[in-house]
Amino acid sequence: MKSGLQITRDSNGTPHVESDTLANMFWGQGYVHATDRGMQILLMRILGQGRVSEILDSSDESVEVDKFFRKMNWAGNVKEQLKKIDQTEKEYLLAYCDGINAAFAKKTPWEYKLLGYKPEIWLPEDCITISRMIGYLTLAQSQSEIERLFVELVQADISEEKLNELFPGILGGLDIDLLKKVTLQDRIVPSKLWGKAPRMMASNNWVISGSKTKSGHPIVANDPHLEVNRLPNVWCEIVLKSEGKYLLGGSMPGIPGILSGRNKDVAWGVTYAFVDAVDSWIEQCKDSKYFRENEWFDFAQRKEIIKRKKKSDIPVIFYENNHGVLDGDPNISGYYLTTKWAAGNSGAISISSIFKMWDVKTVEDGMDIFGKVETGWSFVFADTQDNIGFQMSGNVPKRREGVSGFVPLPGWKKENDWQGFLDCTELPKCVNPEQGFFATSNNDLNSWGTSNPINMPMGSYRADRIADIIKKRDDFNVNDMFEMHFDVYSLEAEYFMRIFRPLLPDTLQGKILADWDLKYTSDSKGAFLFEQIYKELYKEVFGANGFNKTVIDYLNEETGTFIDFYFNFDRILLSEQSLWFGKESRDELYRKIITKALTVTPKEWGEVQKFTMKNILLGEKTPKFMGFNKGPITAIGNRATIHQGQIYKSAGRTTTFLPSFRTVTEIDQDEFYSVLAGGPSDRRFSKWYCSDLENWISGKYKLTIPNLDHKKYSFH
Repeated sequence: MKSGLQITRDSNGTPHVESDTLANMFWGQGYVHATDRGMQILLMRILGQGRVSEILDSSDESVEVDKFFRKMNWAGNVKEQLKKIDQTEKEYLLAYCDGINAAFAKKTPWEYKLLGYKPEIWLPEDCITISRMIGYLTLAQSQSEIERLFVELVQADISEEKLNELFPGILGGLDIDLLKKVTLQDRIVPSKLWGKAPRMMASNNWVISGSKTKSGHPIVANDPHLEVNRLPNVWCEIVLKSEGKYLLGGSMPGIPGILSGRNKDVAWGVTYAFVDAVDSWIEQCKDSKYFRENEWFDFAQRKEIIKRKKKSDIPVIFYENNHGVLDGDPNISGYYLTTKWAAGNSGAISISSIFKMWDVKTVEDGMDIFGKVETGWSFVFADTQDNIGFQMSGNVPKRREGVSGFVPLPGWKKENDWQGFLDCTELPKCVNPEQGFFATSNNDLNSWGTSNPINMPMGSYRADRIADIIKKRDDFNVNDMFEMHFDVYSLEAEYFMRIFRPLLPDTLQGKILADWDLKYTSDSKGAFLFEQIYKELYKEVFGANGFNKTVIDYLNEETGTFIDFYFNFDRILLSEQSLWFGKESRDELYRKIITKALTVTPKEWGEVQKFTMKNILLGEKTPKFMGFNKGPITAIGNRATIHQGQIYKSAGRTTTFLPSFRTVTEIDQDEFYSVLAGGPSDRRFSKWYCSDLENWISGKYKLTIPNLDHKKYSFH
């Protein structure tokens, strides 16, 4: 251990790193991450480098995972990012990496020893790779997938009128005939399921000004909704102390600093912003070339070798141009898509911003720092001067007038190219809003800026519910924030039930639903019955009258389409008239669907809301008695409740959207309340493996005080 550095645990198992210098402090954070989450960060690097087949297993599924990550190329183009980091911050980054390597030199995770893998040293380049993965996976990725699904809808002969209803105001530049010529390699829905019939990371954060709190000082609350059916949790709580100051909150193993938390002067919470930073272009190809302005140009060819355990290597060629990576083989004449993520070559500014939060003292300083982050986030802030604020971040492309970025456009027309990026001052933001609070929940926040970076937001139900609660009082305290985290009242259900109630049958099921309190509690039979109707609405309205029911079942059961983008479908379902209703009136259609759906035997919501938390590396490879996996656990809530509670399948496996890390802090107190879905360590036989899980289930928050002379536990 370095001189002048002390690493201990408090009674909750949270590591405290205290040092006389910042470089040594970040060294200590790296040491903690490698000790507590060594298996996790090495797995992230293996994934990011596209080496699953080489190191873990050589199954066909692993090869496809490697192809995806090689295609994204996040482990490439990293050295130029490091050149952009100033010397002092580079010193901190190197110290962080040295701490990781020191811990691995002392002890590497036994799981990798069994696999015969000896980890290479951890480099600053690896931190850049991890930062890109955090900003894209399941977040920007969802935007890419819904845009790909849109192309599939066009090719399935969904009418332009119906498409405009489903995606209003964002189809500028649409050329249906051209899109039908595109050959898709990567599909959201397998082509065989379309048949011959007419043919998708969520969170809450909010900040309340002192005018609405009992203490007269701001409160910040955050509950990132991520995948929780995995162990360890993606978040790693930590306290960093040096030079009489501190940082504490949620960190991401593999990256230094704090992403959601506070220092002595400023607190912040983060959610995903749903900015559209992923675009596709249509490329006309032949003889390995692409067309531009009466000329044909060679694609750049990036050759990758995917090594496989005990099997022969697989060579892969990716064809690239200024619009990104081609989805297809340009040697075969035709039209294909190229796709580009605006933050694909990011990392330097994000890493630098995290370091700068050590010294931030005001809301406006925090907004300026985090506003420059290359990936799309919504930050809320509070400071000890009783200011509050909101700032969106992200590399958001400037596009030609009338184009949203949602529809793939001809790549051979120069006017369809990106025209730079929006400045963070053009993105949605505010300081000390008149309403006395600010809440975000992946909803449409365009009105708070001078641009429109969001074109496919989630619904506003959660944000509206948060606002409804906060507007009613001016004496909130931290305990009220805990209660809000567990609020399961659904505004979505309230709007639908206004339509449903007059149409309910005089049956047991109808009476249960009529008396439902609109809350997704574990014992609610009304919630279960409502969801039966909701699913049938999708099948009938968008299946029988559009995609076909088999496709709807696939999208519902095997993708996150309806998890992320349900609001586009709700907009139609809540309308009085729509082309999607076919020849029937809405009430006629709904009465038929309700009658059919309510023949089911009523169940409690908790009966269908169970999941198991599985070890991310070993999964189900260990017997239950060994305790690597935890469950079954019952999830409360739903897609439109503050306590989001969604269980679904994606890419063939069960996943979840649930509050992964709940936090509350009142800025005038050096106190941080939190609860984690899991525990500090990824070591199964550590007492800290799932030490916070029961608290997470029951809603018991732990208190972290950075300078308290608490009973300390040895870190190891």
